[in-house]
Amino acid sequence: MDHTLPPSLQGRTILITGATQGLGHGLALELARSGATLLLHGRDADRLDAVLSEVRALGTPARGYLADLADLDQVRALAAGVTKAESRLDVLVNNAASGGGTDPRKRELSAQGYELRLTVNHLAPYVLNSLLLPLLAQAANETNDQHENGRGRPPAARVINIASMGQSPVDFEDPMMERDYEGLEAYCRSKLALIMATFDLAAASPAHKVTFNTLHPAHLMDTEGVRAYGLTPQVGVGEGVRPTVRLIADPALEGVTGRYFDQFTDTRAHEQAYDPAARARLAALTERLTTPFTAPFTSPHR
Repeated sequence: MDHTLPPSLQGRTILITGATQGLGHGLALELARSGATLLLHGRDADRLDAVLSEVRALGTPARGYLADLADLDQVRALAAGVTKAESRLDVLVNNAASGGGTDPRKRELSAQGYELRLTVNHLAPYVLNSLLLPLLAQAANETNDQHENGRGRPPAARVINIASMGQSPVDFEDPMMERDYEGLEAYCRSKLALIMATFDLAAASPAHKVTFNTLHPAHLMDTEGVRAYGLTPQVGVGEGVRPTVRLIADPALEGVTGRYFDQFTDTRAHEQAYDPAARARLAALTERLTTPFTAPFTSPHR
């Protein structure tokens, strides 16, 4: 546990999805005692209670939010709950993910009948990003102890979408992978979709209010998803925690937006992520699939 985290986290509120295991759990423990308030999401009540107890025992204010991100109705309810209960949100880490699965040839569906990995890894973060954007932007407008009396602009809110170096181009003729399904391929397509949407969000959002970046945290971390697919973990989750904390807290990254990081390196994603026509097709598809779930609601704190 690193207790010398940057002072920029003092008084900030951080939401981590998928905080009950793997990278999310490691990140929650690393951020404990950082001076931040942690909002921890999980889909299993017992696991969520357990990680909340761990974090609170380390002296960190923490609140839990329960939702299954394979159901976009629950994703919307999660965003509504955060908007209603929280007065500010400074950082959103979209970490929850669905991996390749224990049976990679079994095509699974979300509650709405969409391909599961596309839903959890791309559509759910998109809905959360869209609905929580007003609360994130509001936090960037408010002064804090470090920026009183006009001493500089408050730091922008940050969104970190956890992606992967495993990226495959989206097939717009078969976006739900109804043909030749394979779980890891579905995962890789969904992660590239997440990166593409992140770039669009960054382009549409002023960087002095909210920044959006994507991150491949580490290769084959020791997580349930990696083991479930039958892969052998190569590194512990700590290898992924460190670059994630950097994107959350490093003052040198203030205003940096619309980037893909491979751990600590600002690099290029798959070429499809930079294709305007492909991004436009994905945006149209995403909007069509998520429109029932992204209607704005008004924060009681605005």
